[in-house]
Amino acid sequence: MTTALVLTTSGINCDRELAHAFELAGATAELVHLNRLLAEPGMVDRYSLIGLPGGFSYGDAIGAGRIAATLMREALYPAFVSAIARGVPIIAPCNGFQIAAQMGLLPGPAAGEPWPAVPARPTVGLAANDTARFVDRWCAVEIPDGTRCIWTQGIELEDAGRVLPVAHGEGRFTVGPDLAVSRLAADGQIALRYRPGENPNGSLDAVAGICDASGLVLGLMPHPERFTRWTHHPQWTRLEEPRGETLGLAMFRNAVAWAKQQVAAV
Repeated sequence: MTTALVLTTSGINCDRELAHAFELAGATAELVHLNRLLAEPGMVDRYSLIGLPGGFSYGDAIGAGRIAATLMREALYPAFVSAIARGVPIIAPCNGFQIAAQMGLLPGPAAGEPWPAVPARPTVGLAANDTARFVDRWCAVEIPDGTRCIWTQGIELEDAGRVLPVAHGEGRFTVGPDLAVSRLAADGQIALRYRPGENPNGSLDAVAGICDASGLVLGLMPHPERFTRWTHHPQWTRLEEPRGETLGLAMFRNAVAWAKQQVAAV
């Protein structure tokens, strides 16, 4: 059975949407409270997919995702690294991206290098939008050639489907002094970009999402779990015979297919 762990805790509000997206893509999803995982980190070993949902965990007190990330760095980092080693896809939209970056899961070590025994100091961040305002709209996006991200790799869609919704106040992608965005691009770790003229928050190099060097861990500010049906599209009544899957559903199907292959190989 291919089962997804969907974390939930105080302030998270996209957990059920994320679970539903996994189920539409062919997996079974289970909502598990962070407190339970903190008490039983070994639970992570039961799952073949993991989702860190969006929302405002712990009210985003002292910074978006910071409290959840601090708790998880202390108790769950080894369990997540072990999951990555056995081929478990992990998705972290919006607040989940903020958590994953501060937890040390993204961008992760360079290809061929081992994960550190303790979480690395964050080298990427999601800062306040350059407008200093919360943004809630749909944005056109594109998937860079050569990305190693298993969630976005190989997806080809018509123009109407190359959009995803965003809803955040701190989504501006930045890098620290020890990392260059050009290195992430050269290593295939840019998973998603905003198309020209669509950058909603001033993100460096229009980066909307990145992955780790394995391609399994995806952090992104847009919400693919909110675009799994064409009726979610803001102009769906005006679309001319949309075909195939939406971008959001295609991403989840990629990951579920990968996870099923890993399960079958065991």
